[in-house]
Amino acid sequence: MFTQSHLYFGDLKAGDHWVSPGRTITQADIVNFAGVSGDFNPIHMDHHFALTTAYRKPVAHGLLILSMASGLGLNHPPLRTLAFMAIKEWNFLEPVFIGDTIRVRCTVLEVEERARGRRGQITWKREIINQDEKVAQWGITLLLVEGRGPQKAEAVESKTRSEDNLGQES
Repeated sequence: MFTQSHLYFGDLKAGDHWVSPGRTITQADIVNFAGVSGDFNPIHMDHHFALTTAYRKPVAHGLLILSMASGLGLNHPPLRTLAFMAIKEWNFLEPVFIGDTIRVRCTVLEVEERARGRRGQITWKREIINQDEKVAQWGITLLLVEGRGPQKAEAVESKTRSEDNLGQES
């Protein structure tokens, strides 16, 4: 359920940005993701095998980190999201390990009105950053977000005018 603090697409403009709180990656996260996804690649699951790799320790699944980033960005900012539309581009740059803490830096690239303002498409640059401020992953995503539409926008303007008039009567 949306609250009054959830933003409409019209409340956003290119250049707006937010950073989510952090989330520390655990062994349980990796094991649970392997179970759900079926990806039991030894680079993620086998500590002895991982010693033979360039990283010398297990690496979290890239798609696990992307999924966690989706959750971290959900309320940063809080939006009236209707649908996740697309991943236009995604890049995996740095490994993420057990014990790393990730955050998501979200920047609005473009706001495009749809359906006469009843909804809009937001183009985001999303960066997953670790505790050292290194970008582990980044990409461009599209969200469909509820708009105020002609009727809602008029109601907001009318309410604002009414409040302004009340203030003038005092």
